[in-house]
Amino acid sequence: MRKRCNLRRVFSFLAAVSLGVCTVGCRDRPEQGSDAAPSAAISTVQRGAISHLLSLAGQFQPYQVVDVHAKVSGYLKHIYVDIGDRVRAGQVLGILEVPELNAQFRSTQSEEARSKDEITRAQNTVVRSQAMHTALQADYDRLSKADKAQPGLIAQQELDDAQSKAEASQSQIDESESALSAARQATDTAHADVERVGALQSYTTITAPLNGVVIWRYADTGALIQAGTSSDVQSLPIIKLSQSDLLRLRLPVPEDAVGYVHEGDTIQIRIDALNRSISGKIVRFTRDVSLDTRTMETEVDVPNKDLSITPGMYANAYLQLEHKENILTIPLLAVQRTGSHQATVLALDAQNRVQLRQVTLGVQGSLLVEVLGGLREGDRVVLGDQTKYPPGERVTPVPQQQPANDIMRQEGGMTDPQTEDAGKQ
Repeated sequence: MRKRCNLRRVFSFLAAVSLGVCTVGCRDRPEQGSDAAPSAAISTVQRGAISHLLSLAGQFQPYQVVDVHAKVSGYLKHIYVDIGDRVRAGQVLGILEVPELNAQFRSTQSEEARSKDEITRAQNTVVRSQAMHTALQADYDRLSKADKAQPGLIAQQELDDAQSKAEASQSQIDESESALSAARQATDTAHADVERVGALQSYTTITAPLNGVVIWRYADTGALIQAGTSSDVQSLPIIKLSQSDLLRLRLPVPEDAVGYVHEGDTIQIRIDALNRSISGKIVRFTRDVSLDTRTMETEVDVPNKDLSITPGMYANAYLQLEHKENILTIPLLAVQRTGSHQATVLALDAQNRVQLRQVTLGVQGSLLVEVLGGLREGDRVVLGDQTKYPPGERVTPVPQQQPANDIMRQEGGMTDPQTEDAGKQ
């Protein structure tokens, strides 16, 4: 009898527990037919700017590179510079020893002095001839006047002799003046020889033609240097000089970007080897597209007074292809392409209901796109998949912060190492 009572109590307890679990489960079950609006990420149509930049690989080159030759042949007596030395225009680089040239210079100087003495001698001859002519002419004039005063007083033979002597003395004057002129011409020739040989002698002192850096040295003291004035002689230069205080950054611009290259345009330059960014201006371009590379060589002059940039270094330059300011922009995530020239967005009205709108787009960046028509500033657009939100559906907007400005970088040459590393990560 007692066992039956215990069994009844156990069954009653289990029934109560089952009823409690059922009640709790029914209370936790969500109500059917709830009208809560789904959430949607949105962005606002705002004004901003979109730029297109073309990344180009460039290489720094010296503004000028010259091989410094000797203009005369001789032995290198002294050389005062070596590779890496910075020199100034007019600075003495080396001295040549040419003994025969020194002797030739002294010879021309002596010849010039002798020709000057010839001028002095010819001048004295002219003076003497003029004095003799004056005396003979005066004698003839006196005899002629006496003969006219008293005819027959002076013999005709005497008059004829006096006249011929006066005329001969005049010829002597002409001859001595010609000799003087020849002496002066000889002096001019001798002086020209002195200047010529003197100039050659001055070439034994080799000077720098420009400010630069010695990037190679070809000769040592005592070496025989051939004159570098003849094209048929393969003469060895003494040094190679590089003008490195002003560099050329040479950029190969693809043919589809040639139309954006203009003299004076500013270009941003990134030198990764120096972790440095600078700006420069386009100063020249070839106006010719290479048939092999389909690029146009373009140059930017970069000052390098401290020589911190070494010729041969690479740099990435960014050429601005297109830039628009104060335009309406929306994120690319809000745009759905329905055709080659058709695009739609989902916009929200005042009641947060979805509306399908066709829009006209303009320049496109990497994150934003320009809106030319279909939307106004301040309109709200849905981001993401448009198929999740049918037109007319009411949603709960979740604003997303989006940039107003966008820069799109296109690779036209060497890829930016930082961008490349970021892509690998």
